[in-house]
Amino acid sequence: MTHPQPQPEPSSLSGHDLIAAGARPGRWFAPALLLGNEALAKGASRAEALALALSQEPAILDLNPLGGAPMHVHLTPESAEERENLAAVEASMAELLRTPMTKAGALMPDACPTGGRGVIPVGGIALSEAIHPGMHSADICCSVMITIMRGVGPAALLDAIHAVTHFGPGGRAPDSQLRPPDALLARFLANPLLDDLIGAAVAHFGTQGDGNHFAYVGQMRSTGETALVTHHGSRAPGAKLYAKGMKIAEAHRQRVSPQTLEANAWIPPDTREADQYWEALQVLRLWTKANHEVLHDLAMERCGAKQVTRFWNEHNFVFRRSDGLFAHGKGATPAFQGWAEDATELTLIPLNMGAPILVTRGLDSTTGLGFSPHGAGRNFSRAQHRRLQGARPVAEIFAEETKGLDARFFSGRVDVSELPSAYKNAAAMRRQIEAFGLAEIVDEVIPYGCLMAGEGLPKPWARKPRASEGGEAAAS
Repeated sequence: MTHPQPQPEPSSLSGHDLIAAGARPGRWFAPALLLGNEALAKGASRAEALALALSQEPAILDLNPLGGAPMHVHLTPESAEERENLAAVEASMAELLRTPMTKAGALMPDACPTGGRGVIPVGGIALSEAIHPGMHSADICCSVMITIMRGVGPAALLDAIHAVTHFGPGGRAPDSQLRPPDALLARFLANPLLDDLIGAAVAHFGTQGDGNHFAYVGQMRSTGETALVTHHGSRAPGAKLYAKGMKIAEAHRQRVSPQTLEANAWIPPDTREADQYWEALQVLRLWTKANHEVLHDLAMERCGAKQVTRFWNEHNFVFRRSDGLFAHGKGATPAFQGWAEDATELTLIPLNMGAPILVTRGLDSTTGLGFSPHGAGRNFSRAQHRRLQGARPVAEIFAEETKGLDARFFSGRVDVSELPSAYKNAAAMRRQIEAFGLAEIVDEVIPYGCLMAGEGLPKPWARKPRASEGGEAAAS
């Protein structure tokens, strides 16, 4: 009688072996199998080699306990709506701070929800051991720049910036494009996360986008000199980098922390991807700064003005602190010393088109995690604010809210959701900045007029939200 011969074991381990042993598939398979098969080649038994490969599986991280990380609140509600708003942002930040890697959070006086529970609010700050792309959002490096000038009045300056800037979706037409500096484009080409974004970096250069972005003209309270303040972020290059960062972070989340909300996924620190993403953020910061500068320079050239001084600051970004932690400011102004190599001691806090823009000096508040507000924030979404106006004609609302101002919209149609009543009370914001010791107000830009995108232009946020996102998102 012939007995069947036992089949020899396969000469190497495969992904099927890991799955059969109960492992979670992921990018860790390749290096783990390499390690196990090297052990086999050196004489280890199959069981020993498999155990070695399985030991490389990333551990699943538990969520932080609710309330385990400190959250500092700098918001005093003055109405029922503000109390409701405060409850929403506190609940969202508390859920966010359950994310592994996070260490502390803070809320500024202008805090307002932006998406579903657990998503960082506008006016939110989160400290973490890693970079979470969702905590700086798609509008990377949304920022404000001021140029104080001589030799021009506010009316002529507003006409000049109106003539040279560009609002709305997309970039400039090919025959009116402006080219960023070659040295800056070279840094795009040198980064694997940016090297395919050269076209967007050129097309969107010299543009300001939609939403709450603006060109504001006024006069300095201290000197009477004319000033231009622009507000925008990194446009399409930033949005595309954000999407890449979220993809990297999501793959890591699925491997090590599937309970973490997708919006709060993080890029693993001390990895090649983390280094490339951090460098890409710095390049986009320089692109955004240059984007402000080119508009200011074109406006000055057009009206024959002379620059007295210029400074800027971002309020949607990630900052690396001296202790190694990453400070994510979503609609929050850095107020600690040395927040960037080009930082000055002064920063800007705009409130609404009819209120002065505050020139401030940061006070590096401990509870504020080194930040101050970025603006006035909202108590209602854009759609809610429009509904609250009832049947009042737009022309009537516009005339009432912009009396004494030269308020303009690039599209030629008024956007009611950007008028002063759409925002929290400017005087209350100022009181709370001072009461909580978040910044010292050292000067003001008194408003003359403002240019914004206006209605009739497609709005990136005007889409039906996913069930996980909740209500309409607020712009930064």
